[in-house]
Amino acid sequence: MSSAVVVGAPGEHELVEHTPRAPGAGEALVRVHAVGICGSDREVYQGNRPEGYVRYPLTPGHEWSGTVEAVGPAVPESLVGRKVVGEGFRNCQVCDRCHAGETTLCTDGYEETGFTQPGAMAATLTLPARLLHALPDDADLTAAALLEPAACIAAAAIKANARPGERVAVVGTGTLGIFAVQFLRAGSPSELLVVGTRPDRAELSKTFGATDFRTRDQELPDDFDVVIETAGSATAANTAASLLRRGGRLVLTGIPAAGADGLDPTDLVVRQLEVHTVFGAPPDAWSHTVRVFGAGLLDPLPLVTHELPLEEFPRAIELVGSGDPTVGKVLLKP
Repeated sequence: MSSAVVVGAPGEHELVEHTPRAPGAGEALVRVHAVGICGSDREVYQGNRPEGYVRYPLTPGHEWSGTVEAVGPAVPESLVGRKVVGEGFRNCQVCDRCHAGETTLCTDGYEETGFTQPGAMAATLTLPARLLHALPDDADLTAAALLEPAACIAAAAIKANARPGERVAVVGTGTLGIFAVQFLRAGSPSELLVVGTRPDRAELSKTFGATDFRTRDQELPDDFDVVIETAGSATAANTAASLLRRGGRLVLTGIPAAGADGLDPTDLVVRQLEVHTVFGAPPDAWSHTVRVFGAGLLDPLPLVTHELPLEEFPRAIELVGSGDPTVGKVLLKP
């Protein structure tokens, strides 16, 4: 029997029988290989995701990989059998922001796979085919399940526009932080500093290209050209800004809880810092991620520490929030 996880309300879930939905016009049916769990899924289960950014009852799962099993009318048959990943934002495609390629800023309202639309914690997922990105035939689908968070960091890297030879830094050593290291390293920086709270992440950071690692309680430099912040802690944004030279470029990707320290507007103006933010990934970031992954410049697999069946959804959620340093990326396998 095919199954799906359904979160009926905060703190309530069940494993239900899953019947694949035949793809309609412009849609594709994907057999899910693996689905990743992140802090946003934990928010869905606990009920503390911001209002308007979740709709119950819900099958979660926005980080996933799979293989196309069927397509609906107006979708090329050549897509059947292809390994794919898919964008989450269900943008309208007709508003001004969508036409500009900024689909995560769609003015028609927020809709996203795994939050307001059925997600991938099920045997299959049916979604608009225009959201799919085909992978190389020899792609590792377990590794590819991490391309959604990688795409968010690709969006940050594009905004950061780090040039070869610049001094770059990453604040945060979770999944997003390690992806940021990989993307920035691919741009040939002269230095790549990683700042975190866990000394045990130093070796992993350096494996992926960091030239230096420091914890935030150590003395930190203040003359970097580019900093990407991924931690989302109360002090991360200020730590990231403090690393920059005058006129440096900062990209914030973490979403801290209410009450986090804000950036000083006087400091931003006087030092002429360039600040960008990222929430989700538009199509160009997805395309960039798939190209980098296909070229072997992005290696997500070492970040995976747990692969569990759908039946162990509660344990997976618990692992993600455990704070255990041995827990990296947790995947569910339908």
